[in-house]
Amino acid sequence: MTLEANSLRNLVDHIVEIDSFKSKMGSDDSIVTIAFKVKTEESAKDLAGFIERGYSFVLDADKTAGEQADGMYRVFVEIERNRHASEQIMEILDGIGKLAEIDGMKYRYYKNFKSVPATQDSLEETLPKTSDEYNGKVTETRLENYKNFFSNSFVEDVDMTGDTLIIRKKYSDPVHFNFVDIGDINNIYETVEGKFDLMESYPEILFLTKYFGDYNISKYGDNFVFENQGKGLVLKRI
Repeated sequence: MTLEANSLRNLVDHIVEIDSFKSKMGSDDSIVTIAFKVKTEESAKDLAGFIERGYSFVLDADKTAGEQADGMYRVFVEIERNRHASEQIMEILDGIGKLAEIDGMKYRYYKNFKSVPATQDSLEETLPKTSDEYNGKVTETRLENYKNFFSNSFVEDVDMTGDTLIIRKKYSDPVHFNFVDIGDINNIYETVEGKFDLMESYPEILFLTKYFGDYNISKYGDNFVFENQGKGLVLKRI
């Protein structure tokens, strides 16, 4: 199918996700991933084909095999992480904006809960261009998400060293977790590993509920899932 302006009108979500999913073409610190949410399988197939054929710098473009938990399909695009990446992403977004008749696309970076307008300036500021920049940005974004996630809790301080999250509460000992995942709760419940456990984990869940406050907490194997306003955080206590 040859796509023309407005061919995908009302079929593509106006918010894209950048560096939120793992690359299949290489290491995450050398490949930028871009994910689009699309309403139908056919339109996802068309969009993936359009991107792969239309942009020579695209390493890969593919759709999910089936419908996702939110009822949408995703198209994943991968490009090389370099000084041209921001400009290349804007080129892709400009083309898709015309296909889908979207005026003003937005993006979320690395599972950040907040979306921002997709402009050349904002991407230049946000998108890491080297491996070292990527690793630093990921740590920074994770910590920001944690602090926002627990902003209404009883805790006083959230800190991070490597993949270890340290949470402190006044008059209580700090609790330590290993980071596992963070994102939309539907996706979290689809991918979290381990068997759901209620009875045996009840004392731990009760302790954590008293420590953090009014959060929905469940346990799958060794993984604790914290839920807050449609977002999920998976942590493993250490």
